[in-house]
Amino acid sequence: MLLVTGITGHSGSYFLKELINNKYEGPIRCIVRETSDTSLLDNSGLNFEKVVGSLDDIEFIRKVMNGVDTVMHIYNIHHSPVIVQTAIENKVKRAILVHTTGIYSNFKYASQGYKDIEKGVAELTADPDCPTKITILRPTMIYGDLCDSNMSKFIKMIDRLRIMPVINGGKSLIQPVNARDLGKAFYIVLMTPDRTEDKAYDLSGEKPLQMIEVFKLISNNLNKKTTFVNVPLGFGVFLARAAKLLTIGKIDYVEKVQRMGEDRSYSHEDATRDFDYKPMSFEEGIQIEVKQYLMSNLK
Repeated sequence: MLLVTGITGHSGSYFLKELINNKYEGPIRCIVRETSDTSLLDNSGLNFEKVVGSLDDIEFIRKVMNGVDTVMHIYNIHHSPVIVQTAIENKVKRAILVHTTGIYSNFKYASQGYKDIEKGVAELTADPDCPTKITILRPTMIYGDLCDSNMSKFIKMIDRLRIMPVINGGKSLIQPVNARDLGKAFYIVLMTPDRTEDKAYDLSGEKPLQMIEVFKLISNNLNKKTTFVNVPLGFGVFLARAAKLLTIGKIDYVEKVQRMGEDRSYSHEDATRDFDYKPMSFEEGIQIEVKQYLMSNLK
């Protein structure tokens, strides 16, 4: 049996579509919330079992892990240690964990927690006789639909602002990955254990882009004339620190601003080599999302 967490989320829903499109034949147990939209699950025609519960409840996780062969853990990296722990207890053969390239950040707040989680997973599976094989997938900045928390914000800002401040001239590199490509990658990794077990992969977009290139592509797709104004990184950090001070820590964007000057582009060469990962271009992906945004404004 396959156990899936986060199947009704953004990238999880595209993984579900891959299961449907490829007519996955095995039984699938999905952890959902009472408030989750499960309509796609309900109409999938696949052998699904829905289980309502919380990943904060370790006894619940132990219960749903019973009889499971493989875990696809998409929802929230912070639950990975307990997922792996209970998988080992139940002699689950394989756990595929969706983590983040945030682990590579130069800033401690952004990366240390992720490093500690992966270290904990490594310690849990260090025994040569460990029954559970691990695969770690690390997406970069995820986008693709208005439900994302990344490009959707930039689209709204650029649509509303004729003059937009850009930290450090937008020179830093990013490599956003479309959720559609993640859904495909999750499925292929699931189906190729012989090539992907005991490995970790960075799942990035087609190529690195400067932030200013991203903003200009969004502006062009919106058919807007946007003036981008350079804000030196040091001045942006100063303003963020001032806001933190004035709000007694309630508004703390210091590290987020600092990261705007940090390159966040990562090669997906290993994924391409091992399972032919070929993500779409950002130009194609952002066109889809901007079109969604424009259509939503017509309703």
